[in-house]
Amino acid sequence: MTPKALIFDVDGTLAETEEAHRRAFNETFAAAGLDWHWSMADYAELLRTTGGKERMRAHREATGHGPSDAEIARLHGEKTERYGRIVAGGELALRPGVAALIAAARAHGLRIAVATTTNRPNVEALCSACWGKPADEIFDVIAAGDEVTAKKPAPDVFELALSRLGISPTEAIAFEDSRNGVLSAKAAGLPVVVTPSAYTAGDDFADADWIIPSLEPPHLPPPLRMTG
Repeated sequence: MTPKALIFDVDGTLAETEEAHRRAFNETFAAAGLDWHWSMADYAELLRTTGGKERMRAHREATGHGPSDAEIARLHGEKTERYGRIVAGGELALRPGVAALIAAARAHGLRIAVATTTNRPNVEALCSACWGKPADEIFDVIAAGDEVTAKKPAPDVFELALSRLGISPTEAIAFEDSRNGVLSAKAAGLPVVVTPSAYTAGDDFADADWIIPSLEPPHLPPPLRMTG
């Protein structure tokens, strides 16, 4: 059965964004005179916690020192602005097959949504850099992490996307790149396609419905093979 909608995670799924995020965090820490610097290994571990502010709080707890929650909120705002500038510099590209699949889905009357733990400005930055368009021209619905009480692996953001689409979980397919994302989508009742990313290749994806290397046509599962 062809779904009525496709619901995409953003970071790692639409594009390999995590190195840009890590750079933005580290530049923000340095500018603030904070003695934090996240290596790739550090960031891989921190990605087990969803949400940028949440990662900062997790790092503070792990190290025993760091900014207050109010300062973390301020620093995260600065980090979001830095991330936008980094992405605008042309260093980001969509993962293979993403643009073609979304275009094909549109041509076949499917609706396209985002369910992400990141915030709306980061979605806008990616769409501007990779499509040259505002997010509302790419996606019918955007459900962002700062709009829900609990972030992934809780189902809240996928449930919000489904509510805004006005469809049931069986009428959509979710796209993820991480275990937390898979758990979130499955908890919302959605079938899930996983394309592991650079930072999540070692995750446990046993709960996913399909695990494929990319969204290029040869790898797509039967419900997504749109022709004609």
